Amino acid sequence: QVQLVESGGGSVQAAGSLRLSCAASEYIVRSFCMGWFRQAPGKEREFLSAITTAGYISYATSVKGRFTISRDNAKNTLYLQMNSLKPEDTAMYYCAKGAAPDCNHGYNYWGQGTQVTVSS
Repeated sequence: QVQLVESGGGSVQAAGSLRLSCAASEYIVRSFCMGWFRQAPGKEREFLSAITTAGYISYATSVKGRFTISRDNAKNTLYLQMNSLKPEDTAMYYCAKGAAPDCNHGYNYWGQGTQVTVSS
């Protein structure tokens, strides 16, 4: 069974940094597209970033230049380094497993989420 467990969230002041981790069950990270999403109360789920098994990366405009997605296949872990955080980054952050090695076929598994709160 696929398991995705996020960690690394917390409270940080504006301009601070956090590194989120997504621990996945064996072989998942190396075999599928992996992505990061977030959702704030009352708002739609927002795509942040994704990485294909070939290493191609995409970012949402709102986080480009501030967030960096990466993976460690040996550790079965996906990461999201978040720098220059802003209060509007406050949300629940989720990692997700794509349905295919590329990121063009949607996502079919989601973690439980980790809360990120950025204060001014």
